[in-house]
Amino acid sequence: MDDAAQFDCGQFAEGVMNGFAIKGWCPSALRPMLSGDGLVVRIRPRGGRLTAAQASRIADLAERHGNGLIDLTGRANLQIRGVREDGHEPLVVALAELALVDPDEQTETRRNILVAPFWRAGDETKMLAAGLERALAERRLGLPEKFGFAVDCGKQRVLSHASADIRIERGAYSGLLVRADGARDGRTVAGDAAIATALALASWFVASGGARGGRGRMASHIASGVELPQGLAGNARPVPATASPGPGLYAAGALVGLTPGQLGSDTLKFLGTLAPGLRMTPWRLLLLEGVREMPNHDGVVTCADDPLLRVTACAGAPSCPEAHAETRTLAAALAPHIPSGSHLHVSGCAKGCAHPRPSAVTLVGTRSGFDLVRNGTTRDRPAMRALDRAEILGNPGALMGPR
Repeated sequence: MDDAAQFDCGQFAEGVMNGFAIKGWCPSALRPMLSGDGLVVRIRPRGGRLTAAQASRIADLAERHGNGLIDLTGRANLQIRGVREDGHEPLVVALAELALVDPDEQTETRRNILVAPFWRAGDETKMLAAGLERALAERRLGLPEKFGFAVDCGKQRVLSHASADIRIERGAYSGLLVRADGARDGRTVAGDAAIATALALASWFVASGGARGGRGRMASHIASGVELPQGLAGNARPVPATASPGPGLYAAGALVGLTPGQLGSDTLKFLGTLAPGLRMTPWRLLLLEGVREMPNHDGVVTCADDPLLRVTACAGAPSCPEAHAETRTLAAALAPHIPSGSHLHVSGCAKGCAHPRPSAVTLVGTRSGFDLVRNGTTRDRPAMRALDRAEILGNPGALMGPR
């Protein structure tokens, strides 16, 4: 067993079992969350990558201990759904054998790193991601659970729209830089200093009051007017950002979508047969390393203009006990009616877990039906209230409002 995966199953099991009903935090492997279809067990692939063997084994475990369904999350992680309570411990043991489990919950929580998927062998990305994982495992910085890092060192930034608080990026003129989210510029660093600078920035965030009550994000902290110390501010501009990519063929391989952000174990097995590795993304897409032809398989989206890519939906009822309505089949039915360039978010409740950012249209499940929010999030004022499902499906063109 990998050193990073050693732990005492009996020691964590009692604490985890007592925590199933806790709300307001993200699930993990050691701390699953109880949902309507069983336990949700989140896997954080190291470096944002699964080997083909790991993918195949995860598919087997999802069938044996869960209901065979696997979510792709907006944090580039996987979630095995429907895990039985008596299956959780053997599932974690098996994941540990795959080096996909940390030694304790605290270490697992700190390993919150997004990795841009288009890296090439020999560039800095893998080295930086691995070094940052090790450094975060060794240091307790007191960061909020959702505080995260991004390693985005390509010629264009592809993670600019993904949630991260500290970013390691390519400078517009040369070298690497470390940038606080919310700051326009970053500090130029040599490759081997990037990790130390990122950790120093994280320590400053905590020391300067950015973390309060276990919460806090860097962009909000910067927006509050607090000034970065001279040694961390810098004046280096990052390379230009690009829009989040869609399915297609890229130099690194084939990028495919899974709808509705979920795949069955059979699909994961199939994709694992096509490539030596699968790279995770925060766009609920998977990159199949080295694949030069788009695959053909049920549930796999291969066209960038597929309407299904214009919608996001949470697990919904009955999978989630917080949800007031079924979401995913409704989102799929409405997808063809969402114009290109727009986005629909269907949320089973006001938490908006699947898509916390604004959308052109957001449907929020309530006890009285769906509330409709335009150009906002689940927490914004609705334009219409208490719509029933039949009403929505009977006039889907009204979602976008007057033309």
